[in-house]
Amino acid sequence: MVAHNTAVTSRPQILLVNPWIHDFAAYDVWAKPYGLLSLAALLRAHTIPVAYIDCLDRYHPLAPASDSQARHGRGPYRKQAIAHPPGLEGIQRTFSRYGIDPQWFRQDLKAALRPDLILVTSLMTYWYPGVIETIAAITSVYPDVPVVLGGVYARLCSAHARAHSGADEVVTDRGESLFDLVRRHTGFSLNPRIDLNDLDAWPYPAFDLQHRISYIPLLTMRGCPFDCAYCACRHLEPGLRRRSPAAVVAEIEHWHRNHGVVDFAFYDDALLADAENHALPIFRELIAKRMPVFFHTPNAVHIRSITAGMARLMKQAGFHTLRLGLETTAFETRSGLDCKVTRSEFVRAVAHLKAAGFDARQIGAYLLVGLPGQSVAAVEASIDVVKKAGITPILAYYTPIPHTRLWPDAVAASRYDLAADPIFTNNAIFPCQRETFSWPALSRLKKLIQS
Repeated sequence: MVAHNTAVTSRPQILLVNPWIHDFAAYDVWAKPYGLLSLAALLRAHTIPVAYIDCLDRYHPLAPASDSQARHGRGPYRKQAIAHPPGLEGIQRTFSRYGIDPQWFRQDLKAALRPDLILVTSLMTYWYPGVIETIAAITSVYPDVPVVLGGVYARLCSAHARAHSGADEVVTDRGESLFDLVRRHTGFSLNPRIDLNDLDAWPYPAFDLQHRISYIPLLTMRGCPFDCAYCACRHLEPGLRRRSPAAVVAEIEHWHRNHGVVDFAFYDDALLADAENHALPIFRELIAKRMPVFFHTPNAVHIRSITAGMARLMKQAGFHTLRLGLETTAFETRSGLDCKVTRSEFVRAVAHLKAAGFDARQIGAYLLVGLPGQSVAAVEASIDVVKKAGITPILAYYTPIPHTRLWPDAVAASRYDLAADPIFTNNAIFPCQRETFSWPALSRLKKLIQS
C-alpha cells in the first residue's frame, strides 16, 4: 500500500472504477453505481480532479452503436463466456463476464492521467469475482497506486473482501471516511464544505462522467422504515434520512433541462412511505412543472400506500413502469418475512392504478422464488393471484444476504456452504433449495406467467 505521511499541497488525481459483473445472467435494468458517482461528485465539489471508468459501459466508444432511448434506457451488456468459478462447475448454464472488453479497459487505464488513488465499488455479494478481475487489471497497469474497495459486497462481506479482493483497503462506511482516505493515501488534506448528514447539501451524482446518459437513477431518501427479513437495508442504512421534495424536483429538472434526460428510475426502498410529507409533494410539483419525462420504480413501491389519489398523481406525474413489492400471496403466513400488505390491500391498490389509467402491462408484482422451505406450488399460487388481479407476475429469485434476519434459515436450508463463500449465494442457482426449483420447474413457472 502506498501512503504519504507528509502533507502535500498539489491536488491528487483520483480514479473511480465500476467493475465487471461475472454471472450467469445480467442486464442493465436502470443500474448505475449511484454511491460511487456520488463520491465522484463530492470530490469534484472540493476541486479534486476525478476520472471515471465504467466496466459495464454499454456506450463505450469502441462498442457497437445502440439506441440509448430504446426500452426507456434499459439494455443488454456486452458479454463474453468465461470459466465457471470454483464450486459452480456443475451448473449447466453459460457463465459470462458482462461489460467492456478487457483490452478496452486496459487501454482506458493507460490513457487516463496517472491517478494517486483508485476507488472501486461493488454491488451483489456473489459478483465479487468480477471485482477481483477488475482490481487485478488495475494493479497490472498501476502496481504502485493504492486501490480502495467499497460498496455493498465490501460492506456485507468485509472479511472475505479483505482476504480475496486484492484491494489495499476495504471500507465499510457510506462515504463518511472519504476525506480521511484521501489524506491517508495521498497526503492531501481538506475539510468538508458541506454537512454530509444533510442529503440536500450533497452535489448531484456525477452521471455526466458517463459517455452517454440514457437514464438517471434517483434516491430521495436513505434507509427504510420497514424491516423485511430478506432485506439488508437496515444493516446498510440503519437510519432514515430524506431529501426535501423541492431538492428532488430540482435534480430532475436539472438532468432534463441541461442533459435532455427523459427517463428516471427511483432507487428508494420506500418511496411512498409517509407520502403526505414526501412523495405527494414531489409528485404535485412534478405535475406543475409539466416536464415530458418517464418515471420507473425498479426497487418496487409499497402497495399499502397506493390510494386512489396516489395512483392519479403518479399517473399525472409521468410514472410509466410500476413494480409492486408483493413478494408472496401467502398472506396468512407471511409475518415471518414482512408485514407490508394484505390480500385486500393488494387487490385494492391494483384497482386504483387501473382506474388512474395505468395499462396492465405497466404494472408488475415481484414474487420471491427460492425462499428457504418454499414450494413450487406456493409460487404457482402467487402467480395465479397476481394474474387474476390483471397485472404481470415478475419472478424475483431470492438471494441469501448476510446480516438479514432470514440469513440463518438460508444457511441451514442451503446445499452449499453459504457462510464460506459468497459465490454460493447467487440467486441463479437457487441456493436455498435442493431439488424443488429445478430448471424444468422454473420453466413451468415462466410458462404459467405467459399463459
